[in-house]
Amino acid sequence: MTRVIVDVMLKPEILDAQGQAIARALPRLGFSGVSAVRQGKRFEIEIDGPADETALSDVRKMAETLLANTVIEDYVVTVESSAVTKG
Repeated sequence: MTRVIVDVMLKPEILDAQGQAIARALPRLGFSGVSAVRQGKRFEIEIDGPADETALSDVRKMAETLLANTVIEDYVVTVESSAVTKG
């Protein structure tokens, strides 16, 4: 089993109201030095077998048809490495 990550972000030219609200709230919470925040979505997809080009092509199709609104969002597909660090 392989985990493939799809990160979806608003395109740079699209206003990110939620990111702006987060950026404004951070100083009130004691965090300084943050000039901007953009928020997005992360999808973790587990596929059977290796992440070969056919499987990755299918994940890209999933992203284009369901996971991302490609008019206003960009997406990146990556294969998760086996080294995992959690916070």
